[in-house]
Amino acid sequence: VAALAERWRTSAPLLLVLVGIAASFLPFLPQVELEPELVLVGILPPLLFSAAYNTSFIDFRARKGTIASLSVGLVIFTTLVVGLVAWWLVPDIPLAAGFALGAVVAPPDAVAATAIARRVGMPQPIVQVLEGESLVNDATALTALRTAIAAVAGTVTVVQVGFGFLLAAGGGIVVGVIIALLYVPVRRRITTPAFDTALSFTVPYLAFVPAEELHASGVVAVVVAGLLIGHKAPLVSSGTARLTTEANWRTVSFLLENVVFLLIGLQLPALVRALGEDDIAIGVIAAAAAGVYLATVVTRFVWV
Repeated sequence: VAALAERWRTSAPLLLVLVGIAASFLPFLPQVELEPELVLVGILPPLLFSAAYNTSFIDFRARKGTIASLSVGLVIFTTLVVGLVAWWLVPDIPLAAGFALGAVVAPPDAVAATAIARRVGMPQPIVQVLEGESLVNDATALTALRTAIAAVAGTVTVVQVGFGFLLAAGGGIVVGVIIALLYVPVRRRITTPAFDTALSFTVPYLAFVPAEELHASGVVAVVVAGLLIGHKAPLVSSGTARLTTEANWRTVSFLLENVVFLLIGLQLPALVRALGEDDIAIGVIAAAAAGVYLATVVTRFVWV
């Protein structure tokens, strides 16, 4: 499907979702249920590390102001606006639940966005900003989501929200730097490209899991480790090792990204059945979906 998308000059993620939706209605396919933990712990860390490793640290640092504005400010702004819109359109849901929904839809998907941006000839600096934004915005969105879920269950103060965000961001940066400082000297001593590649596959989890255990952002830890390790790669490993590592990581990233989009499409029948069993009218659901979509798009234009 990805090869066809490239041939037809269209977005592979969008086409994969559509193919997954079509395939989900085949009677012989089992029902697909994508576990959140599988995505957050199993798939997200290697995807983020691959993107960060292949991102220019110099370009990222040069555009850090714009990237921070979009990956932190825009995500929070979108979370609030979408939450208010959802709460207004569906009064039965708590406002905190609306904010949780806003946090889910706030970070745009980098794969689809950059694929379309390159195809239409968007200037390279803007593409770099989109890629840089996608590396950090998931951390902001996940922090906002956890805060909103906590607010649904009880009360959360502004001080708690601020402290939680600082802990997530600051702790993630510290863990990412520590992992990079430990990994770079080890990599300097490895001369076999296969060993180098195999060891690099452990880095996303070595950064993500400890950060999450410390209640910091595993996403930020993985991104920081990937940026620093990728930046230091020319100094600590041979050209053959770098080419091998980058090729393997691009392959892993390609497979994981496309599998996720396909699985998203395959989940449609279960979602449709759940809607049918719910008491909320289909018209209300359609209006809420359209309102959330418009709010997500418009807030980005307003913020930019």
